[in-house]
Amino acid sequence: MEIPPKSPDGSEKSPQSKELITSNTGSTLCMSSRSESVWTSASRSKWDIYHKPVIVVSVGVAIFLFGMVITSLACFLPKNKDVYKMSGPAFLSLGLMLLVCGLVWIPIIRKKQKQRQKSQFLQSLKSFFFNR
Repeated sequence: MEIPPKSPDGSEKSPQSKELITSNTGSTLCMSSRSESVWTSASRSKWDIYHKPVIVVSVGVAIFLFGMVITSLACFLPKNKDVYKMSGPAFLSLGLMLLVCGLVWIPIIRKKQKQRQKSQFLQSLKSFFFNR
């Protein structure tokens, strides 16, 4: 028969069982979540919601325009023509990629906002009917 190891303070419970009993999983889950807005119902401004995709679109447009300038330099300046011809299309494609990613990100955020509103409405209905 195997005897469970005693903890250093002399109690019969193992250290693993103490951790399981005293842990408060709900608050740990709430504190470790990536987005606090899921747990709080505070309304956010449009800039707080859309600032990341707007920044990605702006950077994408800037890089795309820089790529257009570099590509057009290959036509007008004969010196370092090969460098312009190689780097221009690279900046064009990078800028276009960021631009498209930012433009696709905006409808995704809108869809998530609608789903969050529906879920908050359903939560309030559930709490209304089940807390009576």
